[in-house]
Amino acid sequence: MRIGIVSDTHDDLAAVEAAVSLFDRLDVDAVVHCGDFVAPFSVTPFDAGFDFYAVRGNNDGEWAVQSTVESFGTYLGEAGVISFGTVDVAVTHGTSGVVVDALVDCGDYDYVFHGHTHAHGVEERDGTVRVNPGGLPIPVDGADDRFRVATLDAGAPVGNDAVTHHEIER
Repeated sequence: MRIGIVSDTHDDLAAVEAAVSLFDRLDVDAVVHCGDFVAPFSVTPFDAGFDFYAVRGNNDGEWAVQSTVESFGTYLGEAGVISFGTVDVAVTHGTSGVVVDALVDCGDYDYVFHGHTHAHGVEERDGTVRVNPGGLPIPVDGADDRFRVATLDAGAPVGNDAVTHHEIER
């Protein structure tokens, strides 16, 4: 099972469509959005040929984001847990680094997905892998200079090697 991971798309419809196109080409089974769509119009392209899950980001100011996600996918609120076969994933936007660290350090999950920082990364700690797919480039120290998403091979052994980051041209 292949999982697409995306975050911080901030109403950039070209970026959203490019991510959906990549996920289609990679034949993902599900996509997890780690928050910061901003408005409902940038949610609807994810109504595609895969299961869809999303959490609320700190910039998701329109509450209609929730009902738009729920019209074709699963809205997890501020945070949630998804099981992909034997792989358990916690998802949060990542606004609080303390919460992200607690989810990683508790040892209950194979993976913790989050965004918010606009900086892609993968880190394994005591059997749990923290995955940030990245996001749109923003003028903040440490943020990526290119839009990135990630994929997880949920059939591979749990670890950094199961995660691949993809740079998106938009």
